[in-house]
Amino acid sequence: MNSIQPSSGNRWRGIIHEYRQYLPVTDKTPIVSLNEGNTQLVRADNFVEAINGNCELWLKYEGINPTCSFKDRGMTMAVTKAVERGAQVVVCASTGNTSASAAAYAARAKLKCVVLLPNGKIALGKLAQSLMYGATTIAVEGNFDEALRIVRELGETGKVEVVNSINPARIEGQKTASFEICDQLGRAPDFHFLPVGNAGNITAYWRGYKEYHAAKKSDRLPRMFGFQAAGAAPIVDGKPVGEPNTVATAIRIGNPASWPQATAALKDSKGFIDKVTDEEILAAYKLIARTDGIFVEPASAACLAGLIKCVKAGKIPEGSVIAATMTGHGLKDPDNAIKTAGFEPIVVEAKKEAVMKVIGL
Repeated sequence: MNSIQPSSGNRWRGIIHEYRQYLPVTDKTPIVSLNEGNTQLVRADNFVEAINGNCELWLKYEGINPTCSFKDRGMTMAVTKAVERGAQVVVCASTGNTSASAAAYAARAKLKCVVLLPNGKIALGKLAQSLMYGATTIAVEGNFDEALRIVRELGETGKVEVVNSINPARIEGQKTASFEICDQLGRAPDFHFLPVGNAGNITAYWRGYKEYHAAKKSDRLPRMFGFQAAGAAPIVDGKPVGEPNTVATAIRIGNPASWPQATAALKDSKGFIDKVTDEEILAAYKLIARTDGIFVEPASAACLAGLIKCVKAGKIPEGSVIAATMTGHGLKDPDNAIKTAGFEPIVVEAKKEAVMKVIGL
């Protein structure tokens, strides 16, 4: 149940090959892929027990995609369509994961990549990726929203292809995670929990669930539950946030590009959106690692913090099947991991006795 067998019976070749009938491609489309998708769906019973829940929780672990985040699903589509249209340069604004993915897929496609990042506000693991993949990396003295404004303006020149989630191909690729969850579970979940930043993912997942349901590949539609960081919660608060601030850098966004679509997904699915504090995010971040051995970036833990709140508030009916998207791998943000762990290496002499003393033997 933790992986999907390709319909061709051969090796997995990426989401476009597997789900092409649901995607805007033809037999002539030059597919750019790193074999993204087919990520594990991991049952997290220990976490549920720790929070006194009475549900079935499945984590869609997107951190094992090629650049270690869910962004690869959308980027394979965005760069594929860019190549199909004859683009030579792709550009994006990013809090980290998008830049890493865009840089990798541009390298694969032999395209020039330009990424704009908020200066000093990006996790080092993500910065390292964009630099290693060879992207022209520009640090903007401002936040993500200001970087995205510049990218939109660059896109209007007609000289570059914008690969942020304002590019409709991105949403098309990201919706395939819903297909995989249904294939892996044999059904759609009752609830789907996600962190919400730029809001493309909640939009994409809902689209995917609706398409699979219409195709009679699943027998139900889940309720979409989204969670923003308290310091960056424009959808919850009902107004843009001028200076968003949260430890969860991936969702540190004050004016989401997919805000209207996310609102529609929440309404259509009879869903729910709320905000969680950084303290709640970091507690869930540590708990999922300690209980079930799943290491995620802080933004992923926002929806787990949301689940804890929902369980306490009695919002989850007994026996519910819940899927939750773990957007990126924990190694994306090593600094926060080390700060949050609460432990440091214990230095001892290179002697058995010294080690035994530390471990109490």
